[in-house]
Amino acid sequence: MYNPPDILSLAYKQPIMHDQLQLLQEKEQQMPGSVQYAIKRYRKHSQWNIEDTGVLVYHYKKSAPQENYVELRFCISGNMYCNQKEVECDQCKLNTSKACAERVESIDVMTFRFLSVHLSQFVKPGKLKTITDEVLQFVHPSSFSKILPLCGRTRQVLEALLGHTYTDSLENIFINGQSQMLLLYSLECMLGDDKEIEPFQCKFLANEADREKIIKAREILLQHIGEPITIKELSRKVAINECYLKKGFKELYGTTIFDFYQSQRMEHARYLLYEKGLTVTEVSMMLGYSSISHFSTAFKKQTGLKPCELLLH
Repeated sequence: MYNPPDILSLAYKQPIMHDQLQLLQEKEQQMPGSVQYAIKRYRKHSQWNIEDTGVLVYHYKKSAPQENYVELRFCISGNMYCNQKEVECDQCKLNTSKACAERVESIDVMTFRFLSVHLSQFVKPGKLKTITDEVLQFVHPSSFSKILPLCGRTRQVLEALLGHTYTDSLENIFINGQSQMLLLYSLECMLGDDKEIEPFQCKFLANEADREKIIKAREILLQHIGEPITIKELSRKVAINECYLKKGFKELYGTTIFDFYQSQRMEHARYLLYEKGLTVTEVSMMLGYSSISHFSTAFKKQTGLKPCELLLH
């Protein structure tokens, strides 16, 4: 099965530990005969630098056409989530109460999944002329994912979906209409009539055995948190070319091997310091650093704090 990159990790440019996420709101709906829509809103940590990101995922399985879909994924930050949005509150409605205790800055993850039975109706009968036609008819032979630029029109639709006040049948009509616009803008911006899809996918990852090797490489990295391992050693352990390993890892997990490894080491360091109460010296040694200063520099680069500053919080 094709495993597209995690949108949150792409937006953060490194894997996010899901135990760090505080869910503020979760909603999922299946629009009748149309799109499956889901939204998750998380509290944004002050130190997180999230880049607004969009991804188009084309999932194709020849042996199981009922599982084919096109999915749009978006991660945007900087919006304000209000716990009392549904409650009568003139100040919030006027957006004047910036100090309201119920308002928090959020990271919003939205997905829109269109099944093949819904998309095929948009293609005119006859010869397929464009890449867009191939995608909508699910005749493009392999799965892929593609980064989407978030143009002004797309942002406007996403903001409308986050802030609307429709309910029941009117909400279904509104979400269906807005999701169709997102699909239009995404196909228009990213696929077009004269562009090829192939440059945007890692072809060897279509091979199940190669994907398993990449997944195994990630497991080995996690097992070597305290024993640094080189990419050459890692490639030998999973029996795959170094270049393929680096490209495949970035395609599968949305980050480089080095950035992933560093983020995991520092998250483990944070746990050892803050939860287990170990000293900076002990943690530095456990993670295989040659000196405390090297560990301190790496920790601050990753978290924005020196190890000693974390202990004061």
